[in-house]
Amino acid sequence: MPVLEASNVTKQYQMGEVSVRALDQVSFQVEKGSFVAVMGPSGSGKSTLLHLLGGLDEPTDGEITLAGRPISHLSDDEVTLVRRRRVGFIFQFYNLVPTLTAAENVGLPLLIDGRNVKKHQSKIEELLQLVGLDQRMDHKPDQLSGGQQQRVAIARAFVNDPEIVLADEPTGNLDSKSGTAVLQLLRQFCDERQQTIVMVTHDPRAASYADRVAFLKDGRTVQDLTVQGSGGHEEDIRAIMRVMRELEL
Repeated sequence: MPVLEASNVTKQYQMGEVSVRALDQVSFQVEKGSFVAVMGPSGSGKSTLLHLLGGLDEPTDGEITLAGRPISHLSDDEVTLVRRRRVGFIFQFYNLVPTLTAAENVGLPLLIDGRNVKKHQSKIEELLQLVGLDQRMDHKPDQLSGGQQQRVAIARAFVNDPEIVLADEPTGNLDSKSGTAVLQLLRQFCDERQQTIVMVTHDPRAASYADRVAFLKDGRTVQDLTVQGSGGHEEDIRAIMRVMRELEL
């Protein structure tokens, strides 16, 4: 059974008298331990799809199933619990709490879930070590570079052992070197910890770190491409760019 599945999902917004269809009967599956990139031009529905997959928004029609649970059949409180305990999020602009240290930011999801953070201190330290910040765990966000802040955000996304991590343009605010380091970390979490990741990106090089690239256009999935997932492989990057040209993305 897929960890995550969207079945004929449609999302429609009403803007005054105009009805805008952001997604149009999208079907999408993510298997456990896979790394999937979602690509498409601005307005293609990438971020809308990610928000629906993570239970941050509701589809107008269709069904999202997360870890075997159809989200639309759950109450708001149940969806909140599923999102809190089964989904990790990584955002383009980090979304760290400026008054908290790196370690406190990583432990924040545990605190929100009502758990004793002190009992999980060794796990927090292990994650910060994995992302190369074990010497910076007492630093606050304004004492860290953008790449370091994003690595804190990655550790935070994994602290609850989520079924899936959703990343929205995680390298979009980083320089090339920091972006590569972040992508390598995501690939490492997928390979070594069998973590399932869905990443929205506009960058073919970033997408080459995934096992599979799903292309969206005008609110529909128009193609699926399997790549090597080694990251930065020129053959994969050329294949992704070729599909983008063919689809006029």
